[in-house]
Amino acid sequence: MSETQTPETNYRDTVIRRVPADTSPQQIAEIVESDGGVILTRFFTEDQVQRFNTEIDPHLENLSPAGSPDKIDILEDFHGANTKRLTNVVTHSKTFREEMLQDPRILAIADALLLPIADSYQMTAAQVIEIGPGNKPQPLHRDLENWPIFRELGPNVYNVTINFLTALTDFSEENGATRVIPGSSHWDDYENRGTPEETFPALLDAGDILLIDGKVSHGGGENKTSDEYRRAMAWSFTIGWLTSEEAHAFLVPLDLVRTLPPKIQNILGFRSFHNASKEGGTLWQANFDDIAKYLDLQ
Repeated sequence: MSETQTPETNYRDTVIRRVPADTSPQQIAEIVESDGGVILTRFFTEDQVQRFNTEIDPHLENLSPAGSPDKIDILEDFHGANTKRLTNVVTHSKTFREEMLQDPRILAIADALLLPIADSYQMTAAQVIEIGPGNKPQPLHRDLENWPIFRELGPNVYNVTINFLTALTDFSEENGATRVIPGSSHWDDYENRGTPEETFPALLDAGDILLIDGKVSHGGGENKTSDEYRRAMAWSFTIGWLTSEEAHAFLVPLDLVRTLPPKIQNILGFRSFHNASKEGGTLWQANFDDIAKYLDLQ
């Protein structure tokens, strides 16, 4: 960090680059590959955010905010002691599965970043994360650490995952804005995740997206308020030959899947993953044929 990049810097303009939602996918991909992340402003409308929140409110209300259900120390720190996490968003929210997930801008960005590596990709997770008052900062991490071998390979490894972190409420430094270390995707040692002093908060308005790759160090911020809840949806795509975080193929009802376009079915694991152009095999098959035929998907 330079001497001028202190925690008091104006983050909106000088640290994490911000671009309009209609910026070309190629430009967005170039910024992500350079910095590890970018803020896409005003991506989803106020109406979309409001409808999404209304749809997931009943499901979120019934969740405990008490961190990891398994009470594993490392997960307790990661999940938070006053943080709610709602998964299986595809099933819970019509707005998400019919508008957000199918937004052609999202798919074009994912295509630009992931198709150079594999012929198809999947949604590894989609979860609403609501950080409550008093929650401590999340340990810094890189998303590709879900698959530890990539941590060992370091900066020269392919970027195998991207995260569209969508603000569902306004993010401030006080209420737990996600903190990022721009450029940490290029560090030589991925065992080094950086320090809190090296991070900058992603200050977002509801509907903005913080798009990060799997190689940049980041973590949820500390909620220093007494009455604010910072809500976001972290939804990540990964190349098709990695096991996803959420088992969507067993969670999303097949009748609902039949209403979705083939590309979205593929993203959710209801179609086989191909890699012929990279001289790789077809995965997730039935009798050496696409699983979609076995499931009788059109």
